Amino acid sequence: MNWTRKDLLGLEELSREELELILETAESFKEVSTREIKKVPALRGKTVVNLFYEPSTRTRVSFEVAAKRLSADVINIATETSSVRKGETLIDTGMNIEALKADIIVMRHNYSGAAAMLARHLKISVINAGDGWHEHPTQALLDIFTLKEKLKKIEGLRVAIVGDIAHSRVARSNIWGLTKLGAKVTVCAPKMLIPPAIEEMGAEVSLDIDEALAKADAVNVLRMQFERDELNAFPKQLEYFMNFGITEERLKKAKKDIIVMHPGPINRGIEMSSEVADGANSVILEQVTNGIAVRMAVLFLVAQANEKKDETHN
Repeated sequence: MNWTRKDLLGLEELSREELELILETAESFKEVSTREIKKVPALRGKTVVNLFYEPSTRTRVSFEVAAKRLSADVINIATETSSVRKGETLIDTGMNIEALKADIIVMRHNYSGAAAMLARHLKISVINAGDGWHEHPTQALLDIFTLKEKLKKIEGLRVAIVGDIAHSRVARSNIWGLTKLGAKVTVCAPKMLIPPAIEEMGAEVSLDIDEALAKADAVNVLRMQFERDELNAFPKQLEYFMNFGITEERLKKAKKDIIVMHPGPINRGIEMSSEVADGANSVILEQVTNGIAVRMAVLFLVAQANEKKDETHN
């Protein structure tokens, strides 16, 4: 199939075929990172703007590396030092970037739906690098890509997502992507961190970490977002680790070759022990490597689709 979307805003709106196309494209780009000269000319002459309204190191750098490996020019806009501080609206910022003849905006924003709103107003491509508690599509895609690489399939896999589900855009994107590709997803967390209606997205709910791990082929451990705990409703850190932390002891009761994932940054000794984070079951650093191939695929596909759109309009 051909990719026809000028934007990537979330996995909820994608079909199974579109998800598979991104994963296949990422597979062909992964080989680029093993070359002596890690570059292909696919986006030569294109400009990618990283517009981040929230702090990010991993995602921003990953997109920057991906764009440069495709031979694009990259501009990073730090909103804390830009006109945004002077009260410029998101749409005005986007339209100014478009007027500079940029081709793709990669945006992270603290409001859910911000990427979709910007995409509606612009002719250039918008890629959602995380919007509020809504979605983080490329993180879920690199998680799924890593799972497929390790276990050779997604269909029929059982994946446990453990941690701060309520505030996690990563969890939502993973649930949409994994279930569309035929995996079974269980979310596991203290009750106050399970959002209402999560089962309507196709996930099962478990409040027992040992039960969730026992059935799982892979566990994706989320960062506990203690900074969001305005009402002091979260469990205390030590209490959380005792009841839900991934430890070697807990993994002994799980499948021997269970895969352990984390989107980063890890709170060691809270979400998982250092022994697990650095252990044989962990693929955390492989996720980082795969993030580049996945983001190369997404940048390439949206740029190609937008180019075709321009050709048909001319």
